[in-house]
Amino acid sequence: MTESSQSTSARLNELLASAGLKTLDRNTAAKFADYSDLLLRWNARTNLTAIRDEEGILSRHFVESIACARALPGGIATLLDFGSGAGFPGIPIALCRPEIAVTLAESQGKKAAFLREAVRTLKLSIQIHSGRAESLTTRFDCVALRAVDRMSQAVRDASTLVLPGGCLAVMTTEAELKQLRVEEFTWNNPIQLPGSDHRVLALTKVQANSRSAK
Repeated sequence: MTESSQSTSARLNELLASAGLKTLDRNTAAKFADYSDLLLRWNARTNLTAIRDEEGILSRHFVESIACARALPGGIATLLDFGSGAGFPGIPIALCRPEIAVTLAESQGKKAAFLREAVRTLKLSIQIHSGRAESLTTRFDCVALRAVDRMSQAVRDASTLVLPGGCLAVMTTEAELKQLRVEEFTWNNPIQLPGSDHRVLALTKVQANSRSAK
């Protein structure tokens, strides 16, 4: 591990500890450091995320996604990251919960290319769907959404990709959660995400399912 990687790993574990979360083991922390380095290099030439500095990546993208990974219920075998962007929360979930088979769905070509490079660099067994998540025919135990456009419609579309009895995991703001007028879902008590007084993780179980759901 390089000195830079060690520094990044140590800083990430400091942020996790300050948020009351368990720190990462050496190998996992090193993979997050490699992920951060790759993201910074790609962000210098293409717009992957609005947050472009290492501290912001660690505190916002990584710590939030790690908190999500650890809050997901047990027994999940497959998970779809719906509109993965730069890989959040799907890649951190794969790093923290290796028992879960993760699929990343991303329709934007440059972002999908980054995801392929990230998966290769981190040596992860992740499937990448380079297209709209709605076009998938596979269903999953869990579908996660974070920072997607038209969240209410995205939640409805995502629900058609969840196996009966599976769950949706939505990372959003408290204000946006209140605006998700999706009557068929009952959100569990939102889990406060670290580093923010208004961002939450909301979980709901999908009892029934239909590919024709609107």
